[in-house]
Amino acid sequence: HKLNSPSAQLSKLNKKRKAPLPPHLIEDDLDQEIIESDVEANGSEEELSAADIVDFSPVYRCLHIFTCLGARDLFENYYRQQRQQQAKLVLQPPINMHENIDGYKNYFCGVVGFFVIENHILNTAHGLITKNYLNEVWENSLQSVMASLRTYSSYCTDDKLMLEIKKIITLFSLTLKSYGYNVNPFFNLLIEIRDQYNEILMKQWVIVFRNIFDADNYHPLQVNNATEYDQIISEFSFYERDVFSTGEEEYPKKFPFSYFVPKVFQEVKNFINACLKFSQDLNISPTEIEDMVRKSTNLLLTRTLSGCLSVLIKKPNLGLLQLIQITINTNYLEDSMVHLETYISTLLNNLAGQSFSSNSSSTVQESSVSHLARLQGSSMFKDTRSDAESQIYFLLNQKIDDFFELAHYDWMLVEPLGFASSYITDLIKFLSNTFQTFTNLPLKVAQTACHSACKHMAFSLINFLLDEDVKCISMGALEQFNLDLLQCEMFANSEPVKGFEDNALQLCFAELRQLLDLLISWDWSTYIADYGKQDSKYLRVNPQIAYNLLEKIKEADKNKNLFTSLKKNERDKKRLVD
Repeated sequence: HKLNSPSAQLSKLNKKRKAPLPPHLIEDDLDQEIIESDVEANGSEEELSAADIVDFSPVYRCLHIFTCLGARDLFENYYRQQRQQQAKLVLQPPINMHENIDGYKNYFCGVVGFFVIENHILNTAHGLITKNYLNEVWENSLQSVMASLRTYSSYCTDDKLMLEIKKIITLFSLTLKSYGYNVNPFFNLLIEIRDQYNEILMKQWVIVFRNIFDADNYHPLQVNNATEYDQIISEFSFYERDVFSTGEEEYPKKFPFSYFVPKVFQEVKNFINACLKFSQDLNISPTEIEDMVRKSTNLLLTRTLSGCLSVLIKKPNLGLLQLIQITINTNYLEDSMVHLETYISTLLNNLAGQSFSSNSSSTVQESSVSHLARLQGSSMFKDTRSDAESQIYFLLNQKIDDFFELAHYDWMLVEPLGFASSYITDLIKFLSNTFQTFTNLPLKVAQTACHSACKHMAFSLINFLLDEDVKCISMGALEQFNLDLLQCEMFANSEPVKGFEDNALQLCFAELRQLLDLLISWDWSTYIADYGKQDSKYLRVNPQIAYNLLEKIKEADKNKNLFTSLKKNERDKKRLVD
């Protein structure tokens, strides 16, 4: 049953052995000689027919004998039953067919051989089988072959093997189509397998992207000579204007993005090329190919690359500076989507130009341009950048918390130290240096981070005062606390990030400032008199917070000695507290 079997080679070497023609077709010796001479002339390996490989004479003789005996119907039924049983054997795929391409080759050769023979019998042994019968056998077999291919191709996880499977299915379909069999379902099956092939590619590109991210140091990409520079420009040439030299010499130079930007861009292009390999020769239009390429690329960007970036952003060992660089990188990748659009259109138009005439090619190009659907990478990179920015705010506040954990206040301090606490001065230095690295970020992001940091500092400071473990607070401790607040206010006034409206950062500390002024100046009469008024000096002071702190101050006063309590101002203070 195998047209590619060694018997095909033997027939070339032994052309004198030819299958006899059906008895009822041979009218005289002359016709026999003419037909045999034609076979001799066309007996090259490339043009071997079923009769050149298989000896059909037993079938013809049996048909002739049963016809002479008046039992032709008996032989027809017997032949058809036997061949149907043989078809079941042929249609059983090898158990390990999915492991390599040879299994698929052997399976397809068996199926092709069976139906080529049946086609030959249909055309030579008149009446032994009919066209309707053969079509019925083929349709039943078609379902079995389709089911086997779906099952075994689903086991495949190798993109190269999938391409080989696609090629042999295409060859199988075209071969049987030349004999008049309906093979359209196989082209539909190839569309299904193409989706699976794309899924395999996406799984592979997860590893590719992760390796790229692991190899990056998340610093601006530096090139030390022209060779390194040309290599980067050849992969990602769209932002050459943003390159800057780090010294007076031409080299080294730095790109504003890090290593993974040109690498990710190049790998997306490689993915597009890999997708296109499977779509060739699928008997589909250029528009359908373009739809597939864009759909697969969008899935790569919005699912595979997006997922890898999301995992990267949330890595616990990723620092603040690395997150800032990732945010900068996403800006450049987002801007590069328009160049990726151009690449896809150019690639498909070139492919169409190779496949069609010049007239149809121009039509395809016009269609391609009008059909140009935006890739969804831009929106994905916006979302990723938003996640990275949120992570920046989170890490920045987390770092602030680390400094506040170093704080230690003596809440019964008699006199302030005269200078701010060391933890607060270290924190201010850290924030000043950090916001200097925000210059390459969008201004809004830098402003949001700075504003978030100031609010978090104010929140942390007021929590010190409201801590339930702090039972009493002396005036000396409040004055020391005031020195730390002054450092924070000076930081806000220094405009660490440009572009804020007047007093925008100072307002973060306004509540705490009014509260400390009230407690230190002991201006309760004004607070009570102006309470509820919009122009109140202590408008932002929460009454409950003020009351709680007053209780802690009262508790601290109980620990003072008797002579201190006899002072007139202390007596007045006690009377006011009561």
